[in-house]
Amino acid sequence: MSTLTLQQLTVGPLQENCWLLADPASGQAVLIDPGDEAERLLAAVDATGCTLTAIWLTHAHFDHVGGVAGVVAARPVPVWLHPADTVLYENAAASAARWGVVVENPPPADHPLAEGDRLQLGASTFLVWHLPGHAPGHVAFIGHELCFSGDVLFAGSIGRTDLPLCDPTAMLQSLQRLATLPTGTRVFPGHGASTTIGHELTANPFLRGAARPLGA
Repeated sequence: MSTLTLQQLTVGPLQENCWLLADPASGQAVLIDPGDEAERLLAAVDATGCTLTAIWLTHAHFDHVGGVAGVVAARPVPVWLHPADTVLYENAAASAARWGVVVENPPPADHPLAEGDRLQLGASTFLVWHLPGHAPGHVAFIGHELCFSGDVLFAGSIGRTDLPLCDPTAMLQSLQRLATLPTGTRVFPGHGASTTIGHELTANPFLRGAARPLGA
């Protein structure tokens, strides 16, 4: 039986959700999308009694990576990122500045993510789904009836498709793919409240096919 614990840490001016996933049985923890407030995130890790072992990134928009530098400076753990988002990652500080936000540019990613990869946290395995559209290298982490959806799927809505490097057609395909997950799958998005696939299939116009991403 999985011993995973999960904590939502909403950080930064864009109220981005960093997810702290810990496995007390193995003493390991990962941060998914540490977007800001590195000290607060590290304090939350320490409170679990687990050791931070990795950073998993759904994508590289600045509000999702703004805390990476601070976390890695204190705990030199590997960063996992899909290489198609490298240009966004390397220019995170400049992108943030255009919105009037100050973040430290993250250090180079250590490991490339790809469709079908399996990431391990203790005895738990999470599958990587490449879900482009909101960003070219956007991924989701899926396992144990959990889906960390980043900015593809929100409760009642979806991520933007009018930003640089967005692809509305790819976003539509990614949403259609997420709709195939079991209805009981719990969805933990990059912004807002958690939800389930079953709820979104009835309440989210984009997932039930009543609306399409802007530009698709």
